[in-house]
This record gives sequence, structure tokens and C-alpha cells, in this order.
Amino acid sequence: MDLSGKLLIAMPGMGDPRFERALIFLCAHSEEGAMGLMVNKPLPDLSFDDLLEQLSIEPAESARRDIRVHLGGPVEHGRGFVLHSGDYEAPDSTLRVDDRFAMTATLDILEDIAHGGGPAQSLFALGYAGWGPEQLESEFRANGWLSCEASPELVFGTDDGDKWERALETLGVSPLGLSGSAGRA
Repeated sequence: MDLSGKLLIAMPGMGDPRFERALIFLCAHSEEGAMGLMVNKPLPDLSFDDLLEQLSIEPAESARRDIRVHLGGPVEHGRGFVLHSGDYEAPDSTLRVDDRFAMTATLDILEDIAHGGGPAQSLFALGYAGWGPEQLESEFRANGWLSCEASPELVFGTDDGDKWERALETLGVSPLGLSGSAGRA
């Protein structure tokens, strides 16, 4: 099962408060493990302009965009990732997930965005969520996650506070009908 390019929807009662109502875009998933970015947990005290200033990148006045900075996950909080539309690629540093999504983790993309270039859609994340071999599959069996198709509208365009519920809606599931307990047949 390869869930690369899908969204993980945290189930109630999964037991890890860091992922309460989390929506995670899976950038990579293989037998070696998985890596993803939370796309609905904005960091309220850090703006993209603040980040550029910390990195000594001077944005062009005409290039200013409203790019939200998110908590990508509990691993390596000091490391930044840009999840973006598939219309941008930095040589040797972009992980192409599919035709619609890619992820780049170098300063090049930040400089391109600051100067008016870069991808049409993007989301900046500090840190990431990671799983070892078979760990994510085990969490699925324990009723920790649901998965759904990712759309650019949901990942980039939806209000962060509504993303978790909107992802559930794509499955025809109401948040009120979810249980934190796994069933057995």
C-alpha cells in the first residue's frame, strides 16, 4: 500500500495529542517508512515575512504573498519544507509526489518565492511527521488514521480550521459519527 500523495486524517482518540484533528499530506510512503507534513496547524507567531527576515532573504515588494507557516510535525522543528504545486521544480532538490504536488526543502524555493517566482501554490512547514517501516500501517490497524484523496483546493486553499472536517466530508463521514475505538468482527 503506497499512500504517497494522499491525506491522513487523524482519528479521535488516537492517543497522541500532537496529532489531534491533524491532516497530514504524505510526501513519501514505502516499505522503508513514511514522511508527511501537517497542512492544518498554522504557527500563529511566525509569518512567512518573519521567516524570510530570519534567513536574510529580502523579498521584492511586488512579490509579497500570503504564505502560511505551519507546524509540519514533531520531527526536526528547525527544518523547513515547502509543499507546493507541481508547476515548480528545483534541480536536484524537489521531491515530485505526483503531477499536482511536490516538496522542496532548500533555500532556492524561498528565494524564488520572495522574488516573485516559485510555485503558484505553496505551504511552508517547520518540522515533519515521520514513521518507520510498518509503523504507519500499524497505526491504521489501530484505528489511528483514515486516508483520502488530496486536492490542491483542500491542501492549499481551504481555511486551516476547516481542513480536517472538509477531508472527512470527502469520504462522506461526519466528525460526530467517528469513534476512537477500533471494531472487531
